[in-house]
Amino acid sequence: MKKYFSGHVSVCACLLLAVCLMTPQYAAADPPQDLILTYNLQKQTLTVTITHPSSFTGLHYVNQVKINKNNVLVEKNDYKSQPDKKSFVYTYKIPAVPNDILEVTANCNIQGSKTATLKVVKDEN
Repeated sequence: MKKYFSGHVSVCACLLLAVCLMTPQYAAADPPQDLILTYNLQKQTLTVTITHPSSFTGLHYVNQVKINKNNVLVEKNDYKSQPDKKSFVYTYKIPAVPNDILEVTANCNIQGSKTATLKVVKDEN
């Protein structure tokens, strides 16, 4: 009986190890590390720079970017991959006026998210 039980444990351990080795992106999955927001009042555009390292950008990527203006969802963008292995930029046409608060959340398709806020200010010209 003891041999029978230990054989099954070994098989289960080997299967678990095989699954872990076949899905390395889950072991190394991180949420986005950084979000940098800039707003061009004249062009009415929000630029979002996202830092999210990934060796396999089609398997582990930022799958969604949500934009709130003054605590109201104004845009939600879904993605199936990310354009670069480390850092990339998305630009969105978002109408805003000085003192509006823009909040952006970038979600990783495997785990975690990062949120940043920006207060729209008048361009200094």
